Amino acid sequence: MKINILDAHDRLQHLKKQSDVLGQYCQSIIDSSPFGNRPFYIFAHKRQISPDERIAILNSSLHGQIEQKYFSLADVPTHRMIWQPRLTKPKAQTNSMLFKVHPGTDILQTVWIIPERELWSQYNKDNLTENETVRYSINAFINNREQLEAPDDEDPSEDEIKSTYLQLSAEAKRKKLLDKLYLLKPSF
Repeated sequence: MKINILDAHDRLQHLKKQSDVLGQYCQSIIDSSPFGNRPFYIFAHKRQISPDERIAILNSSLHGQIEQKYFSLADVPTHRMIWQPRLTKPKAQTNSMLFKVHPGTDILQTVWIIPERELWSQYNKDNLTENETVRYSINAFINNREQLEAPDDEDPSEDEIKSTYLQLSAEAKRKKLLDKLYLLKPSF
């Protein structure tokens, strides 16, 4: 089969654009410093948008409640990426990515990138989308999932996790209370 060089170049440009978007999402989570200076994980996974929610998104777009970029139900995405900061590693699953962040540094460690099973062969050696990290992740997912999911030495203990979440919850409640107080305060 003869490959059109322009098609291959367009595909490569699309992949690079996706990589840039991935970096932007990770950076926005890092900038929010969800756990202060403690190292944490960013877990990203794709989830289907229910038909009811897709209709609601379309209606919001058509009625000006959000930027109008959807004109029919076919234009509304069927899936979304969920980006979740975490203190611990989740279970490895297909269609997910896991990164480890060390705040205050430029270190963003890729723990795994596991695409949908149907796409695994696209990442093999000598393909345009060849990717060593993805190949390693798929191999570890199939053959050594326990090691892939094993906690790192610097991961917090259960007590530290509980303490961190209690502290975050208290800060969120305090902020919510202060926001209410400032709304009630008359301005002159």
